[in-house]
Amino acid sequence: MDRVDLIPPHAGHDAERADAYAAVPLLNCLLREVAEPVARDGAPTGPGPDAGATRTYRLPGTGRLLRVRGERRPAGPEVFAAGHWHRIGHTELVKLVGEELRRHTGLSNHELPAEMIDSRDAVAALLAARARATAPQDPYLRSEQSLITGHPHHPAPKARGGGPVAGWLPYAPEAHARFPLVLLGVREDTVVEDGDTSALDALGAAPPGYRLLPAHPWQLDLVDLAPAFADGRLVRLGTTGFDAWPTAAIRTLYAPAHDLFLKFSLDVRITNDIRRLWRHDLLRLRRTDTAVTAAFAAMDGPAAWLGDRGYRTAAFAFEELAVLVRDGLRGHLLPGATPLLAAGLVEGFAGSPLEAAGDPAAWWEAYLRAVVPPALTAFAEHGVVLEAHLQNTLVAVDADGTPVQALFRDAEGVKLLPEVSRAAGWERLVYCLVVNHLTEVAGALAEHRPGLDPWPAARRELARHDLPEVTALLAAPTLPGKTNLLLRWTGADGADARYLPLPNPLAG
Repeated sequence: MDRVDLIPPHAGHDAERADAYAAVPLLNCLLREVAEPVARDGAPTGPGPDAGATRTYRLPGTGRLLRVRGERRPAGPEVFAAGHWHRIGHTELVKLVGEELRRHTGLSNHELPAEMIDSRDAVAALLAARARATAPQDPYLRSEQSLITGHPHHPAPKARGGGPVAGWLPYAPEAHARFPLVLLGVREDTVVEDGDTSALDALGAAPPGYRLLPAHPWQLDLVDLAPAFADGRLVRLGTTGFDAWPTAAIRTLYAPAHDLFLKFSLDVRITNDIRRLWRHDLLRLRRTDTAVTAAFAAMDGPAAWLGDRGYRTAAFAFEELAVLVRDGLRGHLLPGATPLLAAGLVEGFAGSPLEAAGDPAAWWEAYLRAVVPPALTAFAEHGVVLEAHLQNTLVAVDADGTPVQALFRDAEGVKLLPEVSRAAGWERLVYCLVVNHLTEVAGALAEHRPGLDPWPAARRELARHDLPEVTALLAAPTLPGKTNLLLRWTGADGADARYLPLPNPLAG
């Protein structure tokens, strides 16, 4: 279900709708990281029905005034010039942001504006494709494939590396794609693997002297493996007899027929990183996953960890051909529960229980009971810092749509104490769990049910946990907000999180 509140009232085609969707996360970044709010009584005003619902900002680098409609999902950007407000489209917004950041940082960046345009063009392609596609019947898959806006605080969340649409659209979750995996045979003497990869051998048959290795079709389009095929280190074995569904993570596919998740390498920048399975992450995978699995096994409650069992690859293309094997859903779910992607609940999709909750306050309390305790317990009792953001958290609901269980995933994003300091680990957990996750779900729920204040319940749930960090969190005036726009503009490493203070809604 598209978020119609983001679409201009007279938008009649995908170009205008793409502008509206793409402007939201870019504006969120600009307003959070750079802009300065202007008091309403000191701001220039203009005629029109939306004037009373706008917020005005000063851009400190250029001194320009910008105003937007709405708060959680800003829309309709206008700039003030020559005594009047002028509406700007996405292309003009990109130019405005680029000029402001050059003045603000003293640095130039030609790559990021191109990504912003690429992201907007990708949205247009996705909207057109969705109009022709059929959404999956399974509500879990529907939630994974719902993210047209994507990361709400990233300047180019839908960029796909600048490649032609025809290269990536067949594999896009937002276009409701599903497709068979390519099966390769890797010569046995070149295979590298760790952990339990036996599930891969059930996907097909390899000839004598070879081991089976599934591949993402897009992955094979992005790397040159011709020498390995020519000398016999690799052979093509066809495709699987079943389809796999791309999840919100794009390179992680779910194969319902085998109840298996497979994560692949893609040599494409998506949000902050090139989405390869990096060697250093694979080499620490077993230690990390073992620690998280042990932490969840020790917990008293229904929360679950979707374990990353192991990986298989080829020595001559270690990162390029790596595939990671992840637990499926069925062995972890409570009986009768339906898993849903937390990010999908925020974005909205047909049948979302967040939008249909009869008692939103009770629904929210149940959500908090499912999500918060396992994340805090893993940190406090086991030194495990989950990357519990919206795309790494599944929330299972019962037949009435009430949250009853949380499932977490992605060992690659997990940090362990003391590999990182306790203070750094806590800051990361607060960003992922509170800023990126709970704030967004709370905002979506309050948007559907005006008058609901979600934060007293969140304070009560957090206060149940006897942690000095929680006590400090509930009294702190600010929360850490990740600066994705400035990180990308200044060319910082994608994993190098930097934070700025945001007002803390938990502070009583």
